Amino acid sequence: MAYPVLLVHGMGFRDSKLINYWGRAPKLFEKLGHTVYYGGQDSNGSCKTNGQVIAERIKQIVEETGCGKVNIIAHSKGGLDTRYAISTLGMGKYVASLTTLSTPHNGSLTIDRILKLPRVLIKAGSKVTDIWFRILGDKHPNTYDAIESFSTAAAKRFNRENPDDPGVRYRSYAFVMRNPLSDLFLWFPNLVVNLFEGENDGLLAPRAVQWGEFMGIRRSACRRGISHADEVDMRRRRFCKPKGEGVSDMMEVYREIAEALL
Repeated sequence: MAYPVLLVHGMGFRDSKLINYWGRAPKLFEKLGHTVYYGGQDSNGSCKTNGQVIAERIKQIVEETGCGKVNIIAHSKGGLDTRYAISTLGMGKYVASLTTLSTPHNGSLTIDRILKLPRVLIKAGSKVTDIWFRILGDKHPNTYDAIESFSTAAAKRFNRENPDDPGVRYRSYAFVMRNPLSDLFLWFPNLVVNLFEGENDGLLAPRAVQWGEFMGIRRSACRRGISHADEVDMRRRRFCKPKGEGVSDMMEVYREIAEALL
């Protein structure tokens, strides 16, 4: 029997029973024989505090099920939170694999530019955001720390302090939008990131997210491309009818991930 699957969300969202962050993916995993669990970490917590929550979640799953290990699939910053739990908090012995979707392992050149703005403005905006997410349920929101962790300098430091566990299999995926109109919510950041880093998913460029066994850049089979929101099936529907090369439904990627799990 396959190890349980632990889904770890990205920044700005929480695990909710009412609105599932992962769209149709959990049902697909269950259909394929995988038991699904969720990370439950804060929306805008630091890698340190979120990593601690994820570490406790891993131990809870292992103790309750007797499974020995879990397979983890993480989106965006959730991948950094998980790597902290695996490396710094010693959870590697309980993790069979970590698959990351658009996680900024190597940092963002765009964030480097943004952090050149007056820090007082960034910190003020972060404080206001923290208040909002605390109202929504975060216990330890730290938006500024989360944003700063996306810089290339912070990424280098994080990677040095959190080396891969040799017993864990690491895989990573990248995605790109074909043009700003691919996602009306991310059209502007797509333009900005494109200016500094080239093609991207509306937030991150492929160079930023490659880690471990890189599974390549996934593109859609239609003109709309695949955005950062599409990666977690936000629209709950296929991109287009299957045709030619490329992904016509995000569930195709999740099926591939599920079938490759240990």
